[in-house]
Amino acid sequence: MLTPPELLLCIILGIALLLLISNRVRPDWVAMLVLLGLGFGGLLTPDAVFAGFSSSTIITIISLFILTEGLENTGVIQRLANRIRLIGRGSEVRLIALFMGSGALLSLVMNNIAAAAVLLPAAVQVGRDSRVPVSKLLIPLSFGTMVGGMATYFTTANIIMSGLLLDQGQRGLGMIDFLPTGGLIVTLTLLYMVLIGRRLLPHHDGEGQPLTARGISRSLFATYQLDERLWQVTIPPGSRLVNTALSHSRIGEALGVTVLAIRRGGRVLMMPSPIEIINSQDRLLILGRRDRVEPLQEWGAQVEVATESADALALDLTEVIIPPRSNMIGKTLKDVGFRGRFGLTAIALWRTGCSYRTDVGTMALEEGDALLMAGSANRIRELAQDRDYLVLQSSHATQPPAPGRAPAALLIVLATLLLTILSPLPTTLVMWAGATAMIATGCLKLDDAYRAVEWRVIFLIAGIIPVSAAMTQSGLSGRLESLMLDWLTPFSGLSIYVGVYLFTMLLAQVLGGQITPLIVGAVAITSAVSLGLDPRAMAVTVAIACSTAFLTPLSHAVNILMMGPGGYRVGDFTRVGIGMTLLSLIGLVAGLMLFWGVR
Repeated sequence: MLTPPELLLCIILGIALLLLISNRVRPDWVAMLVLLGLGFGGLLTPDAVFAGFSSSTIITIISLFILTEGLENTGVIQRLANRIRLIGRGSEVRLIALFMGSGALLSLVMNNIAAAAVLLPAAVQVGRDSRVPVSKLLIPLSFGTMVGGMATYFTTANIIMSGLLLDQGQRGLGMIDFLPTGGLIVTLTLLYMVLIGRRLLPHHDGEGQPLTARGISRSLFATYQLDERLWQVTIPPGSRLVNTALSHSRIGEALGVTVLAIRRGGRVLMMPSPIEIINSQDRLLILGRRDRVEPLQEWGAQVEVATESADALALDLTEVIIPPRSNMIGKTLKDVGFRGRFGLTAIALWRTGCSYRTDVGTMALEEGDALLMAGSANRIRELAQDRDYLVLQSSHATQPPAPGRAPAALLIVLATLLLTILSPLPTTLVMWAGATAMIATGCLKLDDAYRAVEWRVIFLIAGIIPVSAAMTQSGLSGRLESLMLDWLTPFSGLSIYVGVYLFTMLLAQVLGGQITPLIVGAVAITSAVSLGLDPRAMAVTVAIACSTAFLTPLSHAVNILMMGPGGYRVGDFTRVGIGMTLLSLIGLVAGLMLFWGVR
């Protein structure tokens, strides 16, 4: 029978889990509601409720964001991406190995999402230039960043598990504790991807075009299936549209279609301005569904199927991704006045394997959405400066703000990495010193450092950390520990670790790798102590399980980031991810036996 505090905590956690699974409420907002429940429910004192914001885990994660931004701000990562472009053109197998290995390497020293976002444009461009389908490269890149995160301390789940060990009076974890086992997993999964996994990767048409402005536009034109929704609309003298500005014609607002061009005599106006006046005998090239275009006949216009190709249109097309934690998530382009702000037109949207070419401006955006934009290179460069969008075309890339500080930034990160491995100093202190050095040396301005921190992640983790204390004080932690002990006691040492891994991995597919360790970690560590097992080996097991997010695109933000540009469907990740999951378990078991003495 649950006590009243245990029952109240179960209700709070149950509601929170339902909200998280429903995906209708932002996770950081759920975490803030959990804090209110713990405080007003009397489960924790006010100081304990907000203790998560001052925890070493939070300070370490903030430092990681700043270090990562320093590398990007000085162009270190951009130079690496450029180098990959130069050496990457070649066979499909070599490209798969290169991008998976590069993703794993970058994840050793920076946030997984940041590593994937930096390499994503390079993968798209090199694939097109090498005539290798982009769908063959992006899943390996995504999976590479995740297995790389298993081999480093600089991963959110790994940092959290180290913090939970310290909270329970155990010795924390460092780089050297993750590197051997994680490195073994990286090696096994890389071999799997090159030998077997690559044969399971999807091959989507419309990709692999040459890396030229015309080749990219032709590829995107085909990928988004624009030719299926192109119409030529002729404006006769008696039409109500004559002498009307496009913005006042309500063609886009009322019908949800896009005017790509206006043919006027011998001239063609590509992506006409909203203030352009429609003249008699103009021929409008419109993108949209038949049922949305046909009402123009009632407005006195003549509608017929267009026959233009990508080359004939000479459109300058660029693909833009909505990255995880973008402020555009849940908003429409119309809500933010996108066209007026950036001077670009969104003509199509790719989401979960489907191309949408109507009502693009009024669709609420989701993370991982790919938007097909038309506009000038200067306007694209302006868009690339905004952190809410990820531009995939290299010809529109921007120069880093402080390229002269690249050596200093690289030296700071290497020194931080070595000190976390070799120094007896607390990892949190070393990380904070590295972040401070980035600012002190001019690699990063202080205001840029504030903007670099993903505050949604900080509030999410800080809001969930006190749950462990509430579980302990209410007695729920002891009850769960007893249940876990009853479940695990019949098994031997190694099988216990395997059982915890499988349970945690499955839970992470639903809740993600940032929330799962905060729910499972404390109980797993105390259970290991009670069973006479190594709590640090158990913490490594839970941390690695939280990064085993290969089965669905929704299990990790990096997978979602790859959905649009790769044209993937959910089953594409599952088909390749089953082998990755199995080999991660095999690598973990081997690592526990070889490096932790588990039998």
